[in-house]
Amino acid sequence: MDKSKKIENGNNGATLGFETKLWQAADKLRNNMDAAEYKHVVLGLMFLKYISDAFEEHYLQLINEDGADPEDPDEYRAKNVFWVPKEARWSNLQANAKQPGIGKMVDEAMIAIEHDNRVLKGVLPKDYGRPALDKQRLGELVDLISGIGLGSPENRSRDILGRVYEYFLSMFASAEGKRGGEFYTPRCVVRVLVSMLAPYKGRVFDPCCGSGGMFVQSEEFIENHGGKVGDISIYGQESNHTTWRLAKMNLAIRGIDANLGSENADSFHHDLHPDLKADYILANPPFNMSDWGGERLREDKRWKFGIPPVGNANFAWVQHFIHHLSPVGTAGFLLANGSMSSNTSGEGEIRKNIIEADLVDCMVAMPGQLFYQTQIPVCLWFIARDKQGRGVGGNRYRNREKEVLFIDARKLGTMVDRVHRELSDEDIQMITDTYHAWRGDSDCKKKYEDVPGFCKSVELEEIQSHDYVLTPGRYVGSAPQEDDGEPFEDKMKGLVEQLQKQQEEAHKLDEAIISNLRDLGFWKDPR
Repeated sequence: MDKSKKIENGNNGATLGFETKLWQAADKLRNNMDAAEYKHVVLGLMFLKYISDAFEEHYLQLINEDGADPEDPDEYRAKNVFWVPKEARWSNLQANAKQPGIGKMVDEAMIAIEHDNRVLKGVLPKDYGRPALDKQRLGELVDLISGIGLGSPENRSRDILGRVYEYFLSMFASAEGKRGGEFYTPRCVVRVLVSMLAPYKGRVFDPCCGSGGMFVQSEEFIENHGGKVGDISIYGQESNHTTWRLAKMNLAIRGIDANLGSENADSFHHDLHPDLKADYILANPPFNMSDWGGERLREDKRWKFGIPPVGNANFAWVQHFIHHLSPVGTAGFLLANGSMSSNTSGEGEIRKNIIEADLVDCMVAMPGQLFYQTQIPVCLWFIARDKQGRGVGGNRYRNREKEVLFIDARKLGTMVDRVHRELSDEDIQMITDTYHAWRGDSDCKKKYEDVPGFCKSVELEEIQSHDYVLTPGRYVGSAPQEDDGEPFEDKMKGLVEQLQKQQEEAHKLDEAIISNLRDLGFWKDPR
């Protein structure tokens, strides 16, 4: 399947080639600029275009309303629309796109918008006037982005621009490789997490939120399943200032109200939401982080299951998530595969204590090559505070105390290029339906059954017998091999004949090589 189609999954029937063509056109304007730098140039302009489009749409409505003042900022703030002063409106920038001073005009527009919309203070890029940025190419980029959002009011709204913004985030992550992947989790992986947790109501939290993809997918999930977006409250935190700014813009372009704190901050050393008890936690923490400052947190109250090693933050993250869960909360997060079996530096004891506390709900082994930044195999952990089946908002589930569901999804997915794999809609549904059937969710029509090679419900005693290793492959077994109807004796005879022929061919090849070496004087026959 075409990559642009795969990235676009779940985006309400978006036009297939639009994002791809736009990316190709924009990438041609990059010249010699590094993708990490160009990212902020493009995404900043796209954000400016979005808020200007939303402003202009409401402006036209106010003109036709009796007693309304289209130049009153409060008219816009009352409708959760950013106020855009005259000098910052896209029509003004587009009219001056060919002027040598376009860079300075964009910077002044960003400054003016931040001044009049405090929630954006310190968020927008403001270095378009720098000499190193080619102003002709900047003008061409303004013209290119001017074509986004034209047409119906729906297209001028967050839908099309939000779609393009997310697509560009993914493409920049691919272009930047390891560095770019730090702010972007592949959409198909996020969809698995969101679909598994199904956050319809309550508090959603991501303490390492990157560019905010978990939140975007959570709101899309609710809308696609007939829920109300206002039924969830979103909280996040991000340590990298540049990525925190990207997240603020990404959520604003989607019209998502989220509390990401007033600044970027390290979740371990400056928890911006210390008293938060979330109903859902979705996260993709940095894998195997060694420089997390653990030596300064030896006595931290979060380490109820054991002190995490200074050289690896994996189980610091796990315990941070558990600490922030409500009494009926569920967490879904990614970790490197080593977290399922490692016994180094006390990690095995921490994992054992978490399992014995009956917090592990489900483990999913994911296929390789899903990420732009790493080829490290990853797994999904699902932690549940309450496995008796109460759920958020009084929802009832099957009692799964002292049981864990293991899913081995390593064989799923399709290669979309030489190095990247993506999960299809069918793959995602296969994983999530299995989980919801196992939990006994009322909305799931599927009846759960163990499937050799794919899934198995395992009781605590069996996990104990495997020394608390959580690798799905150890429990689900092998998929049954299809019987081709050939008797064993005949099949074995054929295999032996094949082996004999291969040995004969190998012997002939050895003789030919020796003969050539002998002719060249490099081979001496043994006496």
